[in-house]
Amino acid sequence: MPRFPSAKRRAPELLTRLGDLYPHATCSLDWRTPYELLVATMLSAQCTDERVNLITPALFERFPDAAAAAAVEPEQVEPYVKSAGFFRNKAKNIVASSRLLIERHGGAVPRTMEELLELPGVARKTASVVLAWCYGINAGVTVDTHVARLSQRLKLSKHSEPRRIEPDLMQLVPQADWQTLSIRLIFHGRAVCTARSPRCGACPIADLCPSGELLSARPVRSAKAGPAAR
Repeated sequence: MPRFPSAKRRAPELLTRLGDLYPHATCSLDWRTPYELLVATMLSAQCTDERVNLITPALFERFPDAAAAAAVEPEQVEPYVKSAGFFRNKAKNIVASSRLLIERHGGAVPRTMEELLELPGVARKTASVVLAWCYGINAGVTVDTHVARLSQRLKLSKHSEPRRIEPDLMQLVPQADWQTLSIRLIFHGRAVCTARSPRCGACPIADLCPSGELLSARPVRSAKAGPAAR
């Protein structure tokens, strides 16, 4: 008999226990309108939410909506997003997406996954975030680096690619809880189940994690130490 129940059996308890740990878990990006969250989420690719929140006040003061960004060239947006990484491509996508919003949606951010995915620079992760937090629509599970890491450690998915992890997670909890599962995993990934030094000994859900003992036993490398013996 396996030591741990299946992911399907553990998922409801995981969701509940994570909810007890992070009762106020919500989107970490600062935003006031769907357009602002769309842009902020686009900027968050390979960039921390903290950095994005430092960038967006000046960016949104200069470009508060799609009309403002659609009226300029990417070079005029670049100085505002330079510290976000890949800033030229992100500025290009912000302008291109803003122009498409004006042309096809009257400047409004659409409410369907299909329409959002037509915008340059918008993938499923960005679209899921916007739909869930702006409109209360659970069209998918947001799989960022934290969710991907915890999905593997908790054995919620056998896959490593976000596009393959997402369908697995969607099967584990009701659709109404898709984004709730994602944000709680994100908070736990930041606070406890970190990438390099997971705090398994202090983890309140360690009894639900098949990887706990393996991660606890993993040798810790210091900056001066050589590769761990194999």
